[in-house]
Amino acid sequence: MAHMTNPLATVDQLYRRTSSYGALPSDLQDAIFFATQSLTQAAGLLLRLPQSVTAQASVVLTRYWLEDSLLANEFSDVSAASLFLVAKLGAHPCRPRDVCNVYAYLLSPASPLLRPKLSPSEPDPSSYYLSESAYAAFQARIMRLEARILYTLSFDTHVALPHSLAVTYLQALDFCGDSSRAKITRRVIAYLNSALLSPQMLYLTHQPNALAVAAIYSAARDPEISAKMPECPWWEVFDVDREELGFLVVGMRSLEGLVRKLQEDFNGFNKNGMITRDDINTEMIRRGLKITNGTNTGTGDMDEEELMMRSLDARAERMDE
Repeated sequence: MAHMTNPLATVDQLYRRTSSYGALPSDLQDAIFFATQSLTQAAGLLLRLPQSVTAQASVVLTRYWLEDSLLANEFSDVSAASLFLVAKLGAHPCRPRDVCNVYAYLLSPASPLLRPKLSPSEPDPSSYYLSESAYAAFQARIMRLEARILYTLSFDTHVALPHSLAVTYLQALDFCGDSSRAKITRRVIAYLNSALLSPQMLYLTHQPNALAVAAIYSAARDPEISAKMPECPWWEVFDVDREELGFLVVGMRSLEGLVRKLQEDFNGFNKNGMITRDDINTEMIRRGLKITNGTNTGTGDMDEEELMMRSLDARAERMDE
């Protein structure tokens, strides 16, 4: 059964993540996580990778961020390295140049990840042209991060996905008998794919069987589907208790509201198609906070000169170490 289960995040890991990033406002953490996972999904589509590969890359990325700081590397570099690593380990490896070209396009002003009103009507190919020097630098960062991710995860990149389990459970519940029932299957897969984008890290806190059951329950309750479910506690047959099911259902169904709020709060925040560390630093300074090595301190009463002096002092301390 080991191939059907995942190593879950421990309480200590979740606590360390909260304490390490506690100084970074939760809305910025959510924005970083959602934007990076969306970038990973978009890159997987453009690279024509199976969704299973892209989903595994998203889980590997989340596991890495559970151990390392969000601000240790550029977010897009972590996304590219995770996708490149997982694709290399499977049956659909990608050439480094293909990965670099796709990310150059997704990070350009022509990116489809931009809100429609910010996207140009006719994308300029020169805006996502990747020179040889830029390609060499991007490839070097990916290779370095690939090694860092493997080291951080102790070379354990196994990821069991709930998608196939969900289809099996639907068959057991007699939901896959004819074409009229295909809607619930598509909706279940959609819930499972959307859960990859959730900042609640559902794939790291629950096993695939629980995620599959929660997706089926959520899809069956959608008004446009309104599938008739067994009146008995059928989820217990799949080794899921009511409390766990309730938490996952709320987490999956709340993602839409979270994304809508992020779009309202950060409208125009990422004008280049992806949030960067510079964007986060700018936003933190605007709020009167300053980030140093993944943490921040109140700086609302300081002028720009004092902020610069503190930055130089911190840099000198790091060089002395």
